[in-house]
Amino acid sequence: MKRFFSVDDVANLDELIQNAIEIKKAPLQKSELGKSKTLGLVFLNSSLRTRLSTQKAAQNLGLNTIVLNANQEAWIWEFEDNAIMNGGTVEHIKDAANVLSQYCDIIGIRCFAGLESKEEDTSEKIYSLFEKFATVPVISLESATLHPLQSLADCITIEEHKPKNRKPKVVLTWAPHIKSIPHAVGNSFAQWMNKTDCEFVITHPKGYELDTKFTQNATIENNQEIALQGADFVYIKNWSSFEKYGKTLPIEEDWLLTNKKLEVTNNAKIMHCLPVRRNVEVSDEVLDSEHSLIYKQANNRTFAAQVILEKILESDGNA
Repeated sequence: MKRFFSVDDVANLDELIQNAIEIKKAPLQKSELGKSKTLGLVFLNSSLRTRLSTQKAAQNLGLNTIVLNANQEAWIWEFEDNAIMNGGTVEHIKDAANVLSQYCDIIGIRCFAGLESKEEDTSEKIYSLFEKFATVPVISLESATLHPLQSLADCITIEEHKPKNRKPKVVLTWAPHIKSIPHAVGNSFAQWMNKTDCEFVITHPKGYELDTKFTQNATIENNQEIALQGADFVYIKNWSSFEKYGKTLPIEEDWLLTNKKLEVTNNAKIMHCLPVRRNVEVSDEVLDSEHSLIYKQANNRTFAAQVILEKILESDGNA
């Protein structure tokens, strides 16, 4: 593996999930694999789980880690080609990515959507430029459109808790929020679920359709109650409008997930990537119930990162 941006960079998803589950049983088994190598983690946006789980995964493999909060601790980056840099930007991304590649054997970068320009965000402008100019393997720690490490952790979690001898029903439900939120987690979860053996349903109010590039053959149901019927897993996540890009549209229905709404499910396991706006997106009674997997998901972030780092380190030229 030379890069990790989406599920399309995974040769065999089922095998990757099982590899991660095996790593979870003995996380220090390859503690010398990354010896004398360095992982750089570059954050243009805030992070808790991604930052700490990836650092822990690196440590489990013997990797050194360098963390750069680029928006606070580095020069302001310029992203335009042939820019005359006589304004507020100080360093071009081509220089920053190349220099970071001198210090690091692998680089992870997080760069959220700006939610102002659909064209810029969907083209993955920042991530693509960084990867273009970096000379070492690059891992997405979440980009404008996708969050692959989160989705891999979600796949691991579902595999560990799915019903025996039948295909699980997985529902991704939109949730309310106080502000406009990017589409990366919803897009990515849909993309990865479409590669697994499950019945996959997405439910949201009209106007909140995700990019069909990622939802593909998922069943779309605007009635939350109908969508939830018989669900084995319910994944809660907010996102802003894609058609009216980055906007929060008014809705009349109550989309807050409660135990009452879950009565039509098959005692569904509850999932959320965190952080969560409690009692705005989903009620405390749901998050704190025996069916909640939110902390198990967070724990699996380490093993999602670790299996990807292992694959990169073991690939030709990096072992």
